[in-house]
Amino acid sequence: QVQLVESGGGLVQAGGSLRLSCVASGRTFSRYPMGWFRQAPGKEREFVAAISWSGGSTSYADSVKGRFTISRDNAKNTVYLQMNSLKLEDTAVYYCAADRTINKPPHYYSNYQRDFGSWGQGTQVTVSS
Repeated sequence: QVQLVESGGGLVQAGGSLRLSCVASGRTFSRYPMGWFRQAPGKEREFVAAISWSGGSTSYADSVKGRFTISRDNAKNTVYLQMNSLKLEDTAVYYCAADRTINKPPHYYSNYQRDFGSWGQGTQVTVSS
């Protein structure tokens, strides 16, 4: 497992942008597929974006496609979520997660929470009108 720490959340007006960062501990970060999830008040946690360990493949929820971009810098043990054109409904706690295992194919990613074994503490994103 890896330890994950998110940062970059905050209060932003609708239409604005934020970039979330997730720093991982451990030397094997570069081999973990990663994901971002979010949980709005009163709702279940949901998938936002995922990226393969190689960075060559990504996946997005329909609700954020075209507005959010997931990326990673394996040299810095960091995965990012660039969020543009933010909407009120993007308000949530955002969680970074690492796959349960390494040694996945270089373009593998998962959209399913059950496939992720390490989670960060979350960072709050609040979008105001």
